[in-house]
Amino acid sequence: SRNPRSTVGTVTEIYDYLRLLYARIGIPYSPATGLPIESQTVSQMVDRITAFPEGTKLYLLSPIVRGHKGEYKKEIQALQKKGFQRLKIDGELYEIDAVPALDKNKKHEIEVVVDRIAVTPDLGNRLADSIETALGLSEGLIIVEIVSVPEAEEEAPKGKKKAAKAAPKIVHAPDDSGVKKGDRITMSSKFACPVSGFTLSEIEPRLFSFNSPYGACPTCDGLGTQMFFDPDLVVPDTSMSLIARAIAPWASSQSKYYIQTLEGLANHYKFSLAAPFSSLPTNIKEMLLYGSGDENIKITYSDGPRTHSSNKPFEGVIPNLERRWRDTESAWMREELAKFQNEHKCESCSGFRLKPEAQCVKVGKQHIGEITDMTIEDAHIWFSTIEKKLSKKHQEIANKILKEIRERLQFLVNVGLDYLTLARESGTLSGGESQRIRLASQIGSGLSGVLYVLDEPSIGLHQCDNERLLGTLKHLRELGNTVIVVEHDEDTMRASDYLIDMGPGAGIHGGRVVAQGTTEQVMKNKESLTGQYLSGKKFIEVPTKRREFNKTRRIVIKNAHANNLKNITAEIPLSTFCSVTGVSGGGKSTLVIETLYKAIARRMHGSRDMPGVHDSISGLEYIDKIIEIDQSPIGRTPRSNPATYTGAFTPIRDWFAALPEAQARGYHPGRFSFNVKGGRCEACQGDGLIKIEMHFLPDVYVKCDVCHGKRYNRETLDIKYKDKSISDVLEMTVDEGVGFFSAQPSIREKLHAMQEVGLGYIAIGQSATTLSGGEAQRIKLAKELSKRATGRTLYILDEPTTGLHSDDIRKLLSVLHKLVDSGNTVLVIEHNLDVIKTSDWVIDIGPGGGNKGGTIVATGTPEDIARNKESVTGRYIAPLLKKNKAA
Repeated sequence: SRNPRSTVGTVTEIYDYLRLLYARIGIPYSPATGLPIESQTVSQMVDRITAFPEGTKLYLLSPIVRGHKGEYKKEIQALQKKGFQRLKIDGELYEIDAVPALDKNKKHEIEVVVDRIAVTPDLGNRLADSIETALGLSEGLIIVEIVSVPEAEEEAPKGKKKAAKAAPKIVHAPDDSGVKKGDRITMSSKFACPVSGFTLSEIEPRLFSFNSPYGACPTCDGLGTQMFFDPDLVVPDTSMSLIARAIAPWASSQSKYYIQTLEGLANHYKFSLAAPFSSLPTNIKEMLLYGSGDENIKITYSDGPRTHSSNKPFEGVIPNLERRWRDTESAWMREELAKFQNEHKCESCSGFRLKPEAQCVKVGKQHIGEITDMTIEDAHIWFSTIEKKLSKKHQEIANKILKEIRERLQFLVNVGLDYLTLARESGTLSGGESQRIRLASQIGSGLSGVLYVLDEPSIGLHQCDNERLLGTLKHLRELGNTVIVVEHDEDTMRASDYLIDMGPGAGIHGGRVVAQGTTEQVMKNKESLTGQYLSGKKFIEVPTKRREFNKTRRIVIKNAHANNLKNITAEIPLSTFCSVTGVSGGGKSTLVIETLYKAIARRMHGSRDMPGVHDSISGLEYIDKIIEIDQSPIGRTPRSNPATYTGAFTPIRDWFAALPEAQARGYHPGRFSFNVKGGRCEACQGDGLIKIEMHFLPDVYVKCDVCHGKRYNRETLDIKYKDKSISDVLEMTVDEGVGFFSAQPSIREKLHAMQEVGLGYIAIGQSATTLSGGEAQRIKLAKELSKRATGRTLYILDEPTTGLHSDDIRKLLSVLHKLVDSGNTVLVIEHNLDVIKTSDWVIDIGPGGGNKGGTIVATGTPEDIARNKESVTGRYIAPLLKKNKAA
């Protein structure tokens, strides 16, 4: 789920059990005193008061005003009409008809004397009735003030009497046998703090839900973060001057207004508009960003024939953006302004998403937000020991809840997700992590007789985590379930009871069962490509010679400390194939994507993405561009396809427009585009499909009954070469297209690039929505391959082997090494051992995930990593290097 309200805790249902636990055994604590607060019934209050020493005299007070300003004339008159005779105001006791006028600008404490009681065995119902009256006046609060005890009798006041001068003692313990004169005991029918008046009406599971208005922080609405206009996005390049439009929100405007505003400010404050923004004095930068305060600035505006001046404070760029954000109703305007926004932790709830009342309820001195901020491993340890710290009553209540929580946490640990936190947003998880969370949830259900189908569960997993995953899958099997796994991972195949090998090739070259049976049976089948890799007949070779680390040509990331990185300094040798390895959650993506890629993209290409925190990055003079090739879709509509994405479609359209028949009809290249009017089928607007909206059901796509899915009108389809129309070309496979366009280099080269990365089986015009993540990534790679290489490009790939067979990995590695041979640098985040063993250089991050990771464990060639006893990756790569050496 990409919903920011969806977390690991909510997806696994652990958070539901947590809410129930806190609602049933949670103890509320006063934010003022830090002491526990409790609610009592009227009967409990009566029992407590009658337990005072016999003869104790006391006042039952109802606090109706607690620290608020006002005269309260109407309220006092209303109380007098109800028959109340005494009030205690600001610590002094008054007859109600002798109350002095109150200062309306001063805060007051007003308490109604509901009853004066002496503790005797025959109080009857009087005490209970008085308590109910007091609770009704003050919405659940009552104060018992000790007037005297048997050892120190004192006469009741006449008219008006000052209260005791000594500071009243607040009694929290229910044992009141030692009460003294002047003691004040606060009791509540709700959860209320006797000092601050902090009140909880009820403690129910909904109080701890950040998805409910009852429990969510009112400031951030339960999101835990707030958007703000970031000065670093408002002025992204501080080396630019104001006259060169350093202020990004003003940069695109053609209006003279902004320049004239800056000129007026420069004249007033005496600074240069031509100076770099970074060189301006701090007070000038603050004034530009946040305004001039109360100081008036004279600014002259001219729009040609008319000139006028204003003399008022300068609003400031950021306050101006905030005001426009609040006032606009335009979705387009909000989208534009959002480019300058970033998010930070909500100050009201400290990122815990919940209102203060929920954070005051604790179990084992931890509120629910602190528990969800723990890693799953730490939470599992905490829940394993907390039961011993609970009272017997609470142990009985919490026993079943704790059992469910512990089991679910254990399942998450078993699938290698111990480094995540329960508060982690679902949208930030990788595909592999999401799949394993769902898997853990299924194990938690304890079902049997279920057929489970998993699509590549090893995605994003280090080999050590993979072992734990396989143990989990076997556990599902042992419960009486059937587990079907679509997988390329060798360890998973070897652990299977039964293998079905599909093929022999991909796309139109596949679609049949090549081999099936036990692992040994598939290995013996000569037709099975998978079997040949399992048996070792085919394998990816280790390079006989690795490219050397040139110490002078390198990129150095200094003191990276975003997320879990612990001030690490990493060196990336240029013109090499470099792998970043380590266990899941160790910090690989934080270092490479969040820090390195975003920092370089921001500096070189003007990206607005904020990089991870680091001191500096050096060596960028050796590269001219950085390209991230990820597995995100190449397009989200049926119109996007490999031909349009790689740029092959433009020369194809040009070629069709140059055919004699097209020339005779006066057709231009636009005639062969399905994105514009002219040659496309207007019934489906060039989609080939018609979308039928089904409202609460998924939309249905049906083939267009006018063009029959061909996208073009009849006249356009009349233009043919070798009996093939442009629609027929789009339906060809890449392999067929390479042969068909063998005489057209501009088309052939782009198609050949896709063929090189193992995508010869896909259709040239195949809809982007039908491509897998691995296919999308290789199409992006093919696009880069078809470009003219500069030899100074840094390519970053995040797990490019996802979804690839060993034979496809061999083809991919061949392409990537070609890029490096041209002088480029390829940096991959990878767990696949075949990729790691062919690398020139390896940076191993870990040693664990989450807070146990974030350090560089080892660097060097794969052989260096294999020799390092601290490296978990080295432990798995060593046998592979020996095996290949022997072969």
